[in-house]
Amino acid sequence: MRASGVRSRPAGPALLLLLLPLLLLLGAAESLRRALPPRRYTPDWPSLDSRPLPAWFDEAKFGVFVHWGVFSVPAWGSEWFWWHWRGEGRPEYQRFMGDNYPPGFSYADFGPQFTARFFHPEEWADLFQAAGAKYVVLTTKHHEGFTNWPSPVSWNWNSKDVGPHRDLVGELGTALRKRWVSRDGYSVISLDLAVQSSVPSLLLCHSDNKLCPDHMSSSYKPDLIWSDGEWEAPDTYWNSTDFLSWLYNDSPVKDEVVVNDRWGQNCSCHHGGYYNCEDKFKPQSLPDHKWEMCTSIDKFSWGYRRDMAISDVTEESEIISELIQTVSLGGNYLLNIGPTKDGLIVPIFQERLLAVGKWLSINGEAIYASKPWRVQLEKNATFVWYTSKGSAVYAIFKHWPENGLLNLVSPITTSTTKILMLGIQGDLKWSTDPDKGLLISLPQLPPSAIPVEFAWTVKLAGVK
Repeated sequence: MRASGVRSRPAGPALLLLLLPLLLLLGAAESLRRALPPRRYTPDWPSLDSRPLPAWFDEAKFGVFVHWGVFSVPAWGSEWFWWHWRGEGRPEYQRFMGDNYPPGFSYADFGPQFTARFFHPEEWADLFQAAGAKYVVLTTKHHEGFTNWPSPVSWNWNSKDVGPHRDLVGELGTALRKRWVSRDGYSVISLDLAVQSSVPSLLLCHSDNKLCPDHMSSSYKPDLIWSDGEWEAPDTYWNSTDFLSWLYNDSPVKDEVVVNDRWGQNCSCHHGGYYNCEDKFKPQSLPDHKWEMCTSIDKFSWGYRRDMAISDVTEESEIISELIQTVSLGGNYLLNIGPTKDGLIVPIFQERLLAVGKWLSINGEAIYASKPWRVQLEKNATFVWYTSKGSAVYAIFKHWPENGLLNLVSPITTSTTKILMLGIQGDLKWSTDPDKGLLISLPQLPPSAIPVEFAWTVKLAGVK
């Protein structure tokens, strides 16, 4: 807005002459940038850790983890069935096998029973999309070595040679990449394929023989490699830094690929693209490095269990609470399901995923591509978590105040402050109190008219 009676004038020759050197300098810098070769990362942690994290991962915020393999056949105890039975010889596993299988039955005999008969990758992809997931991490190989793709180094112990006789990784990857999620009518984000693997299989080949990583990266072009099983040996044993330098420098996915931190003893929470630290990692304050919380809908297993009870299933409210807390503290939330040996995702898992998707359909603006705000949490009666995006601040509260007044202490209002609730039309009325801070009058609606049943979001514009 211009002051009354004052007219602006076009830039004259003198101003253009002053700007010309700057424009030339910027043009030269851009030309030089294009002419320079891309940065090369050397096989050491200082160099590898300096690589910027591709932006898509931080913007995604929510992904689905899928633990699926031969362990889905016994479907009892945990996905570590083979190790608990044959490696550790746990008595309960011995009893289970004696009660349910004939003498001499081996773990390899489970392989043909891993049929994936009802695995329809298009249906899986539809479900994950409806859940609001922006990436999917499929267990391509677990501890017992069975691969869900036709691995050239796992003869007769992979999904093409045994059981399904299908390339499960390839089929799901194709289905996921067909789906594009449009937000706000202009922004398009794809559901990305990721792979999860135990390090020994992924890095089975020596650093000078890139058959394994070449095969996975060239054939499937994963956007994320979720490494695991690193605790048995240091990163030098796994050739981790050699592999990652190749991945960042020369692989077909070098520009967009993201990796976690499980690359050898003492790597977790110290090295890698982003940090998992440990399963179900939940920091209590804002970390200084990008991180991810991985957790499972089944509280006691990552793989499917036939004897799972309803009390073993995480409640919808707890899942959404963890998602909110994780994103407020700058993390991504990776929620796991375990399909059956036939490739079915049981209804209770579908219900939980769809509940997250319903919540995100209303509140996703406060989640996707958001950043932590200067304050992450107010532990008052309503328990408020904050996120931000651009100039907007989002306050997500988990308890609806009985008096209909939401009290926020941290935001500082200005003359331009406007407040609304996501999913509800119209601005909300608000006032300030010297002692209580910001008081927001929530809409007086019948329960059926409130867009979600748990955790509501108010959007604050023009606050500090």
